[in-house]
Amino acid sequence: MLETMYPATTPEKLFELCKKLKRRGALGCLISGGCLPDGSVPLGNFVDVIEKIKRELGLTVIVHTGVIDFQIAKALVQSRVDVALIDIIGSDETIREVCNMNVTVKDYARSLEALSKSHINFVPHVIVGIHYGELKGEWHALEIISKFKPAALVTIAFMPIHGTQMEDVQPPRPVDIARVIATAKSMFPNVPLVLGCMRPKGKHRRETDILAIRAGVNAIAFPAEEAIEFAKNQGYEVTFSSMCCSQIYADVEKLHSKRT
Repeated sequence: MLETMYPATTPEKLFELCKKLKRRGALGCLISGGCLPDGSVPLGNFVDVIEKIKRELGLTVIVHTGVIDFQIAKALVQSRVDVALIDIIGSDETIREVCNMNVTVKDYARSLEALSKSHINFVPHVIVGIHYGELKGEWHALEIISKFKPAALVTIAFMPIHGTQMEDVQPPRPVDIARVIATAKSMFPNVPLVLGCMRPKGKHRRETDILAIRAGVNAIAFPAEEAIEFAKNQGYEVTFSSMCCSQIYADVEKLHSKRT
């Protein structure tokens, strides 16, 4: 997955990359990992240049944090990061066996607490089927998130990737992804819900997207054409955005402002 992203291994390279993207018409950027064995994305050396990117280039800056403490979370606020994204895994077994990280579910809960206390907009992601395609810690992940007030909530799904140890693992069924979304809808009735870009393609995606609409999502990243038609036939107002799907909270606020 990292090979599909632009590398920026130093603050200087990140700023030059953002300048180049700005010249090409980009409105923002997503800064992501890999991560260290403790689950964190090494952002500490980049907070000053992120502030410079915001100040001089005016880009929307979205950051994948990984496991994070309050000090880094507060630094991201001071650098004017627009939103922090964090995957929440609800099973110690999954963290250990699948992610190979030296952390626990409690570390993810503490990360959400740090983000919440820093008053940054944060958008947790729940990964359906990350435990070899099976549902395991998803319900616990939702329970952990429910103790806080995220700006939005994104559901994504494990997809087998060629060349990885799990390339032959079957992804979760579309109906299981929809079950997680429906549960999230009942637990977070006032939080915008999104079906994120990381999910299987082809027939699986078509089925997932339609079921996600039935389950109550507010947005779908790169929706299948069949899902767009389904939404229109169901009487939904359909709009499109070129921004990261985590920005749904801002889009919802704008729609509410127009209507009031």
